[in-house]
Amino acid sequence: MIMGALFSRIRTFLPLALGPHPQRELTLTPRGGFACPPRGVAAGALPLALGPHRLHPNAAAALGAPAKRELTLTPRGGFACPPRAVAAGAFALAPGPFSLRSLCERRRREQAPMPRGGPRGMAAGAALLLIASGFTAAASDGLDPAALLKPLADSWPSYSGDYTGRRYSALTQINQSNVKNLTLVWAARLTGGPGAGGFGPGSPAAAARTVIGGEGSGDIAVAGATTVKGAVLMVNGMLYVTAPDNVWALDAHDGHELWHYFWKTKGGTHIGNRGAAIWGTYLYFVTPDDYFVSLDTKTGHERWHKEAAPFSQQYFMTSAPMTIGNHIIVGTGNDLDSPGYLMSFDPETGEQQWRFYTVPMNAGDPGLETWKSLDAARHGGGHPWLPGVYDPETHLYIFGTGNPTPAYTSKPRGEGMDNLFTCAIVALNVDTGKMEWYYQTSPHDTHDWDSAQTPVLVDGDFRGSGPRKMVLTASRNGYYFTLDRRTGEHLVTSKFSETVNWAKGLNAKGQPVREPAKDHHIAGALVSAANGGATNWPPPAYSPDTQLLYVPTSETYAMYYLSETDPRGAMGLGGKDEIGVGTMGSYISAIDYKTGNTVWRHRFRTVGTTRGAPGLLTTAGKLLFGGDVSGNFVAFDPANGNVLWHTQIGQVTNAPETYMVDGRQHVLIAAGDMLYTFALY
Repeated sequence: MIMGALFSRIRTFLPLALGPHPQRELTLTPRGGFACPPRGVAAGALPLALGPHRLHPNAAAALGAPAKRELTLTPRGGFACPPRAVAAGAFALAPGPFSLRSLCERRRREQAPMPRGGPRGMAAGAALLLIASGFTAAASDGLDPAALLKPLADSWPSYSGDYTGRRYSALTQINQSNVKNLTLVWAARLTGGPGAGGFGPGSPAAAARTVIGGEGSGDIAVAGATTVKGAVLMVNGMLYVTAPDNVWALDAHDGHELWHYFWKTKGGTHIGNRGAAIWGTYLYFVTPDDYFVSLDTKTGHERWHKEAAPFSQQYFMTSAPMTIGNHIIVGTGNDLDSPGYLMSFDPETGEQQWRFYTVPMNAGDPGLETWKSLDAARHGGGHPWLPGVYDPETHLYIFGTGNPTPAYTSKPRGEGMDNLFTCAIVALNVDTGKMEWYYQTSPHDTHDWDSAQTPVLVDGDFRGSGPRKMVLTASRNGYYFTLDRRTGEHLVTSKFSETVNWAKGLNAKGQPVREPAKDHHIAGALVSAANGGATNWPPPAYSPDTQLLYVPTSETYAMYYLSETDPRGAMGLGGKDEIGVGTMGSYISAIDYKTGNTVWRHRFRTVGTTRGAPGLLTTAGKLLFGGDVSGNFVAFDPANGNVLWHTQIGQVTNAPETYMVDGRQHVLIAAGDMLYTFALY
């Protein structure tokens, strides 16, 4: 029996404990949907416990025989129901709170009849059960790696959203004409640790399940490890959030927690985590104590974990893995004298497919002539600690590498020698892990200015020469570069920082040439930028509408003192003292990739940190989103940097993202351990 013209009120009885409030009812409509009270339940969430839930007799009559007028929530978070209620089978749901407000507002937006019989012949009683439970059925399908080849729109399935690194969404529902009407949809605080779990502020006593893994003893507690710095994936209506030792799955509709995974660490540097990757129904992330872990996306249960780097050598891992075909690719991190490398893992088994070292490791390796000795190269650093980008046409994975070690005392690695392949953009064949080309942005770096920033792929005109395939990068050293992404050919170099002073010019390859007087000296050297660089890990964004690259920028000065002349005591980040002496401000810089010129700069009112502003997002709605350094989340005009909208949420800690939920565009941002989503109402 299809619901048809049934006019009645549904009320679930025990154990919902709704109370007498008259607005806690839903009214079925002739279309088989429901109508809400004028204000719905504006501030409430209804806890649904395990067990049977009796329906109002008039509603239950639509379900079949009187004996089958109950739905039962199962311990696994699904529900069992009468055969005639859900003809196509049961739905996998997670128990917890659910907001009638979100249901009502969703129905008001839809304003359309449910297809006759529903999907796969679902009876109207099934729709009734979904209304009564307040949940959305969990998607049965995972993420097809081929979906990552599509332009970024409804979902956010990878670190940059898609393979280009542009962080440009095709969504236009939120645009310059209506962005002033953005309002908060929901906010959720994340709680880490082995005892964590729950559904956010105001949740009932019932808690989401916490799965515990890890090789540690469980007695190491890390303060501040729940700060969200990386990408939040949105796939099939679920959000996947990471912080060091923690992964959470949240419902994208209202932010309530579905599951939480906690990793018992052996220690390590808990500086941040850049996000996860998904392949099918499997999720992948790395830990500060150097494990590569795979979880089930639906339950959070661990599938396996593999050692990715030796913890005994003080590696620490922060990068978001990248899914490319049947490869999961991730790189190492370390600030001591170890070699950096990039790895590809089999998504099913976790077995390593290939490994690429970013420094020479054996006699005869390419680049060895740019080091003082093989031993110096083997301890040379160059860690690829941020995700790269992928060009499916050339089958190249393109990524940046970190600084050489010792970072500040250059004699052990050969005075004036380039020290390949540190501080470089490198292109590998994704199937073999073999290098196709490289371009070094900071030969013989002496200031810890990694070039590990995620590059950006652009197809466009270059100075009237017709279409060209390029890769763009703004380096931590204050210089911007445009390269041909098929060959690595240099096209453009420019300064995007007005204060950078460490180089004395450019060489024939367009590379900045180091000025030794700006190294660390016993008497000190005044250098711009300070250690944090003119930009850092927060990702840039590119808009094909303006053809501009948007880069978080910080202009700072520091005095660099040489404090250790013995190279044996100056490995890693040792051998120097740095004293910050001033800043000229924090900005967003808009750079023309064809000329390298900065078209406009937006200066933030307050100084902020030495690492500049958070990451950025552009959309086809002619918007540029980002955080400022004063705790505001801001929408800018990408053509000129004018502010169009802002709200105060606290210090923004990751880059914004956007996606669709039930036909409505959402914009998500993190501030510490809080997530905020905004949409139009």
